[in-house]
Parts: sequence; structure tokens; C-alpha cells
Amino acid sequence: MTAAADRDPGLQPERTRLAWRRTTLTATVVALLAGRQALHSGATPAALVAVALSALAWLGFLTVAHRRVTVLRVARPEQLAPRGALTAALCTVALAVFAAAMLF
Repeated sequence: MTAAADRDPGLQPERTRLAWRRTTLTATVVALLAGRQALHSGATPAALVAVALSALAWLGFLTVAHRRVTVLRVARPEQLAPRGALTAALCTVALAVFAAAMLF
């Protein structure tokens, strides 16, 4: 037997799944606050585009997170694919950029 076969993951998948859920909740709050800020300051075309892009980035992150949480239900989940990791990182950065753009 190999060392990987002897490994007991314990609660690691559960902790990772909870971390994905917390991060998704945070992204949801950021997207909602960005939309509120844009609509509160006046519904200019630029603000509406920023809200739409924030919603798109949030949906992208939500898709990746949902897939990952679903995979983490087993004791030995598959690794996160590089494409999924890149998508999650890009969506997170995009949300931060759109939120910062709405402040200025």
C-alpha cells in the first residue's frame, strides 16, 4: 500500500467545503453591496455596466464553488482542476476591481 492509500482525510473535506461556503457568502455580500452602491449613487450607464459585470463574476464564482462543494461530499474528493482554480481566482479579482471602481 502507498502512503496516499493509508491517509485518513478526517474532517479536511468538511472544513474545505465550509470554507467554500463562507467564501461564496462573502462574494454574495460584495456583489450585493456593489449593486446597492451603484444604484444609490445614481443609475448611470457606467454603474449599470459595473453591476452587470459584478453579477456575472459572482455567477462564475458561484458555479465553481457549487461544483467544488458537490465534489467535497466524498471522503476522498478529486483535486480542484486548474481551470476551476483560475476561474475562481479571476472572479474574485474581478469582484474586487468592480467594487473598487464603484467607489471612485
